[in-house]
Amino acid sequence: MMKLSRDVAGPCLAPGGSVIAVGAFDGLHRGHQALLSQVRERAQALGCMPVAVSFEPLPRAYFSQEPVPRLSSVREKLRGFAAAGMEHALLLRFNQALTAMSAQDFIERVLIDRLGVREVWVGADFRFGYKREGDVAVLEKVGAERGFAAHTMPMVQLDGERVSASRVRALLAAGHFGAATPLLGRPFVIEGKVEYGNQLGRTLGFPTANIHLRDRATPVHGIFAVRVGLGEGECSWPGVASLGVRPTVNEVAEPLLEVHLFDFEGDLYGQRMAVEFVAKLREEMKFDGLDPLKVQMDHDARSAREILGMNPVLINA
Repeated sequence: MMKLSRDVAGPCLAPGGSVIAVGAFDGLHRGHQALLSQVRERAQALGCMPVAVSFEPLPRAYFSQEPVPRLSSVREKLRGFAAAGMEHALLLRFNQALTAMSAQDFIERVLIDRLGVREVWVGADFRFGYKREGDVAVLEKVGAERGFAAHTMPMVQLDGERVSASRVRALLAAGHFGAATPLLGRPFVIEGKVEYGNQLGRTLGFPTANIHLRDRATPVHGIFAVRVGLGEGECSWPGVASLGVRPTVNEVAEPLLEVHLFDFEGDLYGQRMAVEFVAKLREEMKFDGLDPLKVQMDHDARSAREILGMNPVLINA
């Protein structure tokens, strides 16, 4: 089982030495997966611990004045580290103290003292330390002096373009889920615990399971055909979903994911649910009352059923 630590200070987490991957790792796309795989293999070869070092909040979100869309939650990222074979994750709190730390101090305190680094692997554009003063050249220089090796992971490309989190976010925002899947190495999914809502969907004939995203910004907004996984199950249950701020009823200021599972009966409150986005149906719209909203919901459900290969006949039609 992978262990998790959050702090810079503390005893050495890898007394036998470590091979380290450092990065934001948003989405754990195929480029990240290749990096983690390399770290795992090198750690096995050297007989030491494979470790992932990342940051929360994400550095770009910490410095932004606006919410920054992200591809994965903290829970999803940590689960991805574990699946990739990392034995320890050092999830550093990205705060004022960390931003003020020099590149030299980051190497000494985090990589050497905290993790007993023998090799560190990063992307070619990796920057760290106060005012981003540290780069791969700094890692190589200090490593040569302090007895560890620094390596740059070769770029992972697909269709002649670099696999990157920004590229994935752009594809998802445009509703191109099929194009994003090869870059991620899996379909795009949002997970969360089902919470109580105001049950408006039930009164309109479309009971929904609600996931509150709270302060998590996402590149995905609108109405979608989806497949849902319940508990630890695969995403196989068909449905239609809305992700947005419900402009017709003006009840939420933060994004809310509402999912109507087709032909489902049962209580989902408190359960964990994974929502796989299959196709975008339309943008979120404001309607002049609930009646036109229900007409559009009927239409959205028929479209989603057709996309998902289901009988398009609805009991609400």
